[in-house]
Parts: sequence; structure tokens; C-alpha cells
Amino acid sequence: MRSYDLTPFYRSTVGFDRLFSLLDQASSDGSPGYPPYNIERTGENAYRITVAVSGFAKDELSIVAKENTLTIKGEKVANENSKSEVLYRGIAARAFERAFQLADFVQVKDASLENGLLHVDLVREIPEAKKPRSIPIGGGEKAPQVVDGSAGKVAA
Repeated sequence: MRSYDLTPFYRSTVGFDRLFSLLDQASSDGSPGYPPYNIERTGENAYRITVAVSGFAKDELSIVAKENTLTIKGEKVANENSKSEVLYRGIAARAFERAFQLADFVQVKDASLENGLLHVDLVREIPEAKKPRSIPIGGGEKAPQVVDGSAGKVAA
């Protein structure tokens, strides 16, 4: 198992402590690696989680997004009508539950199952009130103030 020391990142970042804590927790909690998954960035604010769920049908999988947690569960339905006997089981078909902590403002956009891979598309939509805005810097000079509108008149 690989172990990463994230201490240098704690010193050089501000506000990302939660992100590094989650990465550190995910890599050190000894959670099983089943099913394997990838997390990829597909755009500036778009991400995709791909989980290898070979052998599972759509109705045997569930995806639940609650608060900042995305949970993917898989549970095989026993096929009692099958007349065949399995002599060797090399394809894992055990139940699983995989939870992902999502950052603030990340929403699940879409999910699809193709070729034994479950794709969950995520998008980060920051509300306008939370987006950074530019603040103009005022100069040290004060603009002349017109009190009664007579500033532009010339004395006769």
C-alpha cells in the first residue's frame, strides 16, 4: 500500500486543509480496494468518477448524493433459477459500498453504465454570491464635491 506524506502541502496552502485531510484519511484508513475506481477532471469545473462494476446490472447498483457525500452501492441479486454450478469464481460479485466526500457546491450531473464501468459525472457550480469579485481601489485624492450646483459659475 502506498503512503503519502502530505505535510508539506499543509504548510503551503490556506483553506485547503479539509481537502488534504480527506486525501490523507482516504489513503490511510485501510479501506479495501474493491471496487477499483478513477477520479478524473474533464473540464475546468467538471469531474468524473469511474467505478469498475463488472457483473452488476443497473438495478443492482444505487447512487445516493446526500449533503457532501456521494455513496455508490452494489448488491448482487442471487439467481436461484440458474441450473449451472460455478466451479471457480474469479470475478468478484460481492456487495460493496464506496463513499466519496464531495467539495462544496459539487453536484451530481449524470450517471451511466457502459462496458462494466459506472461513470458518475460531477459539476462544480459556485453561486454568484460566492464567486470572487473585483474590488476597485480608490485613490488618495478626493473628487471635488458640488453642493449647490454653483461650482461651475463664474463671478460677474
